[in-house]
Amino acid sequence: MSKPCIICVAITGSLPTKQNNPAVPITVSEQVESTQEAFEAGATICHAHVRNDDQTPSSDPEKFERLKEGLRKHCPGLIIQFSTGGRSGAGQTRGGMLPLQPDMASLSVGSNNFPNRVYENPPDLVEWLAAEMKAYSVKPEIEAFDLSHILKAAEMYDKGQIADRPYVQFVMGVKNAMPADRDVFDYYIQTVKRLFGEDAAWCAAGIGPNQIVLNEWAISSGGHARTGLEDNVRLDRDTLAPSNAALVKRAVEICETYERPVATPAEARKILQLAPLEAA
Repeated sequence: MSKPCIICVAITGSLPTKQNNPAVPITVSEQVESTQEAFEAGATICHAHVRNDDQTPSSDPEKFERLKEGLRKHCPGLIIQFSTGGRSGAGQTRGGMLPLQPDMASLSVGSNNFPNRVYENPPDLVEWLAAEMKAYSVKPEIEAFDLSHILKAAEMYDKGQIADRPYVQFVMGVKNAMPADRDVFDYYIQTVKRLFGEDAAWCAAGIGPNQIVLNEWAISSGGHARTGLEDNVRLDRDTLAPSNAALVKRAVEICETYERPVATPAEARKILQLAPLEAA
């Protein structure tokens, strides 16, 4: 299989702390350094959250701005994707960084259960976030925690609420949401191809020990892969991951096993229909 594979590194998230793994980057400078290492290892998308100094999640646009500046300087061509997830803020504060015009932003188009809460994405907020992304030319990545989220993305695309053909990421392994189920995974792929075309790009993310499972399923099936300390802080049951780069290198090794070249920044931008390097 000669199709290039885009590797996304989710560097920080909202939950892991240095108590879980000292390698989790919290400050903006730590995030830039960790991302640069992951970029040099093969990642071409950085999925980014920001944190307060006490490690709690934040939606502070100023922190996102400093992070974007650092990543542009040290990771030329990297696709910067900001999170609009619900753990970092409430309501429209979740999209307060979108005027900074990152290349991409995550967009959850429906609600679902998380381990100890409901991950709320009410329709009016989803539509507002989508409208902000469209206004600022930010490409959404649809985070699908359930089949209905893929169908909702298709509906929004048909209505023009999402400007470009949706790029869908399957998220599997969150407790109380969709487990890592191979039959469901295969049906997700079938659904994306039916709704968006046989050549539609898609990605997959696995949580905790499911990370490497989903990496292999996605890479072997022609999709793109997400890894990083946001989703998983370990290399195995007994070994903490020493860095985001170490998890990226593991995904690169899977690409080599299935003879998938790792996408360069230019190739990733072309696949996702983003501005080329010269204009980025």
